[in-house]
Amino acid sequence: MKVITEWKGNMLFRANGNYGYAMMDTSGEVGGQETALSPKEMILAGLAGCTGMDVISILRKMRALPEKMDVVVEAALDPEFPKPFTSFKIIFRFWGEQLDREKIEKAVKLSHEKYCGVSATLGQAAPIELQIELNPR
Repeated sequence: MKVITEWKGNMLFRANGNYGYAMMDTSGEVGGQETALSPKEMILAGLAGCTGMDVISILRKMRALPEKMDVVVEAALDPEFPKPFTSFKIIFRFWGEQLDREKIEKAVKLSHEKYCGVSATLGQAAPIELQIELNPR
């Protein structure tokens, strides 16, 4: 696996991978234009995408797809530089008329414990808390 990241001026970078690209920027306080996710936000997005893809794939095989799903990832940072992550919380939110909590819990657990490489990697750096919400408002 390889990504080539190009500097595009100011604090804007374009990361090019096998399946597309992503832009990264940062806050105006440090010279960014605030036009894209920051590198740390990209890590959270990668975690959400990895586990979200697993969960949907597993639920599809179980014939228990929700009408809608999103994944919220929150993280705490150490206040001292380099400000590493100190904890993560993944909130899986599902919407639908006939949600099967047991199947959803199994899919989330399988992703976290067996399939998601991003979760496995980040879990070595800081604890990851999981939460499931069915039909949140």
